[in-house]
Amino acid sequence: MTSTTTFAFSAGALCLDFANTWGNRGDPCADRLGSYPDLVNWACQGDLIDDRGALRLERAAGKSSRATGRVFDQAVALREAVYGVFSALARGDDPDPAAIDVLNRLLASALPRLRLAPGGACCRWQWSGPEDSLDRMLWPVARSAADLLTSELVGRVRECASPSCSWLFLDRSRNGRRKWCDMATCGNRAKARRYYRRHRPGRGVEAEADG
Repeated sequence: MTSTTTFAFSAGALCLDFANTWGNRGDPCADRLGSYPDLVNWACQGDLIDDRGALRLERAAGKSSRATGRVFDQAVALREAVYGVFSALARGDDPDPAAIDVLNRLLASALPRLRLAPGGACCRWQWSGPEDSLDRMLWPVARSAADLLTSELVGRVRECASPSCSWLFLDRSRNGRRKWCDMATCGNRAKARRYYRRHRPGRGVEAEADG
């Protein structure tokens, strides 16, 4: 069974893109990661695996529903840990140690899979291990979270200011005051709400009464 769900990759870091598979955490229906095929589809759209790799994972998933269920639960736990850690940091709070523990457990599985391979000016990182490892798309997510947490960019992580959006993103604006995940969506909606409040019928009468 394949997934046709479309995902966005605009947050500026792979781990944040993964957290953003649930765009509005006040709405359970906004969770786009509902099954293992969705997870494979996300990895394919994010260029973590190719079409042949996706087919191998789908075949492997069909051999053991129990193992596939465990990996999917692990993926959801990783996503929620990533969101919890970076949402807290975006608010200026300390992350929950339990969420850090989840990341560390995934890193313990992921980092031994890294190998140096020829490429670029000399070498590049490459993931090793069986190509039908059901959790292979989680390895780069865990590494991305660790890289971001230990980089200077961690202070640039933001959460969208819209009350109906939970997207995380890297604020690369010059002044570091970006509020919206995307001006074309949440930003424009916020502008429209402000405009309506300023120009709604009866507002002028209320203002005169207040004066």
